[in-house]
Amino acid sequence: MSPLEIAAVVASALGVWLTGRRSMLCWPIMLMASVLYGVVFWQARLYADTALQAVFATLSLYGWWRWLRGVEEKGAVTIMPLSNTALCYGLAASAAGGMALGLLLRATTDDPMPLLDALLSAYSILGQIWMARRYLANWWVWIVVDTLYTGLFLVRELYLTAALYAAFVVLAAAGLRQWRRAGTMAGYRRD
Repeated sequence: MSPLEIAAVVASALGVWLTGRRSMLCWPIMLMASVLYGVVFWQARLYADTALQAVFATLSLYGWWRWLRGVEEKGAVTIMPLSNTALCYGLAASAAGGMALGLLLRATTDDPMPLLDALLSAYSILGQIWMARRYLANWWVWIVVDTLYTGLFLVRELYLTAALYAAFVVLAAAGLRQWRRAGTMAGYRRD
């Protein structure tokens, strides 16, 4: 465990906590966490995860900009239906993109697990998109992705990060439960 990984874990946990409280400070903290984890993942030779942190950093800047402009959603989350076509397309596109990225990483880097690294990154982007679109299925993506990331980080000896992602699994399960309740109350039920 390096001091850099410790700082990344603390920043990530704080960012998630601040996001739950709808504090504007969540955005610069999450930006910092993405930069820190970008370096941690680069040092661990997890290049797809390094690139994913760049995507998350960009999304942090976008979220910060939107909140500064006062464009934040008010009230409860409205769960949107996800069609079977969109479900299949999202899963297939993520698999194809992850496989292509994995082959690229295998050919051009020293990533010890290029396919797993790339697939987890691709499905993380899918989870983020589905969360932004308020699809209940996003929580299933995060449960699977974060469970697999926990194992990957244990293998790479990023123990604090593995613990953080194990906590993310618990948070995703809680989010799934809360969204299911909200969906049931709104007369919508889609698993």
